[in-house]
Amino acid sequence: MPRINLLPWREEARQRRKKELAIAAGAALGATLVLAVLVHLHYDGRIAYQESRNQLLQQEIAQLKRKIREIDRLEQTKADLLARMEVIQNLQQSRPEIVHLFEELVVTIPEGVYLNRLEQKGRSVVVEGRAQSNARVSAFMSSIESATWVGNPRLMLIENKDKTGTGLSHFRLSFDQVRPGGEDEDQST
Repeated sequence: MPRINLLPWREEARQRRKKELAIAAGAALGATLVLAVLVHLHYDGRIAYQESRNQLLQQEIAQLKRKIREIDRLEQTKADLLARMEVIQNLQQSRPEIVHLFEELVVTIPEGVYLNRLEQKGRSVVVEGRAQSNARVSAFMSSIESATWVGNPRLMLIENKDKTGTGLSHFRLSFDQVRPGGEDEDQST
């Protein structure tokens, strides 16, 4: 006789497959969650590490900015000191020039020319005075032109002796104070 199995074996197999599928799905879900947590922790750690590096860089940048400000202050101080040194050096060099100016004036003024006023602005000198004739003013300009410490005379004004009423011509003359040998103040060495 044939054997007939009346037990619900198909139903048990179906239940067993459902159970195995649920266990596999739960294991896959669990593994996915664990993997997701691990990836999240990994990236959180990398973000925290990068943020700490950024903070370190910000601190270093702040220190460098302070150093740059200090360097700028030192550069400004250096420029100020160099400017002061240049002024002092120019004063030291020009100290004897006023003596030479007056010495040249004494030597170059011809007889019959009288100075009333002398004004110096930088290297330019303006003199006003009286002369017995225009020829004496011309001789004064010629002697300035040939002098060592003064040169480049320019006649600014001359009034005839008839207009002044004093018997003397009034003149205004400007010239430059120069250094012998062609050295000039605006040249840098």
